[in-house]
Amino acid sequence: LVQDEVEIAVQISGKVRERMMVPTGVDAAEMQNQALALPKIQEMLAGKQVVKVIVVPGKLVNIVAR
Repeated sequence: LVQDEVEIAVQISGKVRERMMVPTGVDAAEMQNQALALPKIQEMLAGKQVVKVIVVPGKLVNIVAR
């Protein structure tokens, strides 16, 4: 059984803030773009500077912000 989509955790500074579904096999750049486009994530990042984005394909996106 092969899944078409996987659930990805979106973290801000190591804490899970949101989850999103992405197609299996999507590349790291597309995962990053989708995570940063989520309304809840944009709201939480308002007024903060994104220092680094760590993407583990098929698992998670961690956004480090100050």
